[in-house]
Amino acid sequence: MQILEIIESHTGGEPTRVVIAGGPDLSAGSMEEKFAYFKKHHDWLRRTVCNEPRGHDAMVGALITPTTNEDCVCGVIFFNNVGTLHMCIHGTIGLVMTLKFMDLIDVGVHKIDTAVGVITATLREDGLVEVVNVPSYRLAKNVPIHVAGYGEIFGDVAWGGNWFFLINGQGPEVAYANRDALAEFSKNVRAALTEQKITAPDGHEIDHVEIFAPAADPALADSRNFVFCPGHAYDRSPCGTGTSAKLACLYADGKIQPGEVWRQAGILDSVFTGSIEVLGEGKIVPRISGRAWVNGKSTYYFDPTDPFRFGIEESIH
Repeated sequence: MQILEIIESHTGGEPTRVVIAGGPDLSAGSMEEKFAYFKKHHDWLRRTVCNEPRGHDAMVGALITPTTNEDCVCGVIFFNNVGTLHMCIHGTIGLVMTLKFMDLIDVGVHKIDTAVGVITATLREDGLVEVVNVPSYRLAKNVPIHVAGYGEIFGDVAWGGNWFFLINGQGPEVAYANRDALAEFSKNVRAALTEQKITAPDGHEIDHVEIFAPAADPALADSRNFVFCPGHAYDRSPCGTGTSAKLACLYADGKIQPGEVWRQAGILDSVFTGSIEVLGEGKIVPRISGRAWVNGKSTYYFDPTDPFRFGIEESIH
């Protein structure tokens, strides 16, 4: 019987499941090639880890892979309940704490190979993890869209490792009690982006929606956000790639400079801190810091008589 070994963690409330054993052989090729091969041939693993009956809409998975880059401790492929993810910072923070839990790394600087390039993560003595993300930038400012039930909404389109539509001060109040209304509003925003053909330069869908409001406690954070992810789930953490996109917009507006810190609270009021390095031509390199906690270890079994062994999505589609 096939077996998967999983270590679980959460980063600011957002879960990550890291597959540490039993996954497919992805030893050949670059990380970009591994990513494409995994997506085409091993989607069963994504469904198994993230979908019911084992998972749920907010679950994010990560598969540790070999890497041909000698400077990297490992490669990783991220995924959620509907597909693969180019990058995931909360997942990277969870991965770092998982590698520490497995005694594969210790305090210090570690490089990790991903589908969008090599990233650097620093594990500090106090358990804080800082991730140096991929170059981020704002593509467009104050893009108007018509959203059903809300009229004209304005947002920025930015890249932070994923594509985001960032909205400030419009829509439902950003509060945990309003999470259902925020999710419904975000679904309408995403539908409007698709209908009005607002995409990334390569035609990729703007598949994350990020809504901002003042922080509940200005002494602890500069802003609070609600991030709606592909798969109709909201991010329980402040979202690392979303914070990177926010930093790119702040820099483009002259509101943050190197050496300054932005404290981004999420819908649960957990906080990521961010700072930037400037690359030029409107691009920055974000540094995102947060905490994760290992909170479980699981073994998955695949009984051939179980119709839902690879997830309910596979069984009904």
